[in-house]
Amino acid sequence: MMDYFVELGYLGLFIACFLTATLVPLSPEVVLAVLIAKGFNIQLCIIIACVGNWLGGVTTYYIGRIGDWKKIEKYFRIKKEKVYSFKEKIDRWGSVAAFFTWLPLGGDILALALGVFKVDAFKVSLWMLIGKSIRFFVVGVLIYYGIDWFFELT
Repeated sequence: MMDYFVELGYLGLFIACFLTATLVPLSPEVVLAVLIAKGFNIQLCIIIACVGNWLGGVTTYYIGRIGDWKKIEKYFRIKKEKVYSFKEKIDRWGSVAAFFTWLPLGGDILALALGVFKVDAFKVSLWMLIGKSIRFFVVGVLIYYGIDWFFELT
């Protein structure tokens, strides 16, 4: 499946990053790594990955904000109890918790929970953008220099 995204180039990277932040389990890092290895512009790849993942996270936030539990449980297979398990953290951290939506395990549910509890949309979006940008910057740079390092060894 990831081959399909790679074939689409930058658009495929955007779609993979968007979808993975909307509760669809994918590994956009694979697409990012292959595109960088193929010589795609690293800066553009990182920007596209950040924007795609951020917009996917914001979409997940608004799905939570709308809060139609029947649809959330049906299409995303997430139980209300799982989302409410984040309440204590959100009460403690507020919008800053959105910084951690980049985490592979629980980050998407956290974005959904931030929407459910109607935490300030602007602040959530900003913290989400910061966290996801740092993630893809670090991953992109590690991939880029890791590829160079690997080929120096061979």
